[in-house]
Amino acid sequence: MKNLKIIVEKHSDGYVAYPLGVEGVIVGEGETYEEALTDVKAAIRFHQKSFG
Repeated sequence: MKNLKIIVEKHSDGYVAYPLGVEGVIVGEGETYEEALTDVKAAIRFHQKSFG
């Protein structure tokens, strides 16, 4: 897997994370920074398995 820059944003109801430079929509979310980061990493792995 290549290195990706992941943006994590704090919102009033939790955190949202997304990678830069990946075609398609990949978003992770969580109540904490770590949860959002873990969620988006799982979404990236799923996206790569499904779409290459």
